[in-house]
Amino acid sequence: MSNYPMVPGHEVVGEVLEVGSDVTKYKVGDVVGVGALVGSCRQCNPCQSNIEQYCNKRIWSYNDVYTDGKPTQGGFSGAMVVDQKFVVKIPEGLAAEQAAPLLCAGLTVYSPLRHFNLNKPGLKGAILGLGGVGHMGVKVAKAMGHHVTVISSSNKKKVEAMDDLGADAYLVSTDSDHMLQAMDRLDYILDTVPVAHPLEPYLSLLKVDGRLIIMGVIGEPLKFVSPMIMLGRKSISGTFVGSIEETGEMLEFCKEKGISSQIEVVKMDYINKAFERLEKNDVRYRFVVDVAGSKLDA
Repeated sequence: MSNYPMVPGHEVVGEVLEVGSDVTKYKVGDVVGVGALVGSCRQCNPCQSNIEQYCNKRIWSYNDVYTDGKPTQGGFSGAMVVDQKFVVKIPEGLAAEQAAPLLCAGLTVYSPLRHFNLNKPGLKGAILGLGGVGHMGVKVAKAMGHHVTVISSSNKKKVEAMDDLGADAYLVSTDSDHMLQAMDRLDYILDTVPVAHPLEPYLSLLKVDGRLIIMGVIGEPLKFVSPMIMLGRKSISGTFVGSIEETGEMLEFCKEKGISSQIEVVKMDYINKAFERLEKNDVRYRFVVDVAGSKLDA
């Protein structure tokens, strides 16, 4: 799907350097953010309903083209030109490097909890997969007042889940006795796993009317037998990032609750090494690239 030359980067925070004559929402000097999208048709039902992330003519922040055919360039470029509709203000007190991962990872977990009315205290939820998105799921759900279980295939992330992120419980999916004891206990599961995996073990953990929310991009079919959802009136839902409106709301929520991303800031000359470490799962949990400090013009 890649079209080269490409400048990626879809969790972008920077300072407004210049504004067009029709810009009313921002001024020079504002610290703002841009997420996964930089355009949509503005006319379809999702656009009219302020859920432009579901527009069939959405324009990605990079590896895409504008309506005039020119390529979009992501946040690893020296500067971006973005329609004010797809820009959000970063709240004062929220550091730029901390805010950047919230624009996709944080939003991806916040949006479904809000939309499905799961943003009330007292619920029991689980995060399946503890990575860039999953670690934000733990933090956001805890801040909403939930009892949060991290589900993983081994014990190797238990300490970081419990001690570093504050999860209430840890469930090893390959431990059949442990899984059996946890049946029928959860109101929801945020499934962040980006590779094919069976759904049935996790559906069994849900209460009646529980919801499994898929947010990992998986390129092959997932399978389950229908009684797994029929006999508990359970739901399997998909969700994709969030709207611009939700992004602003989420940023304010994170500021209010003191939520931050766990990051490692690197410069552009470290990118190849960062990719090598990503392949080894050696990052907790997001690399943030300091483009402005990378002296690209030197």
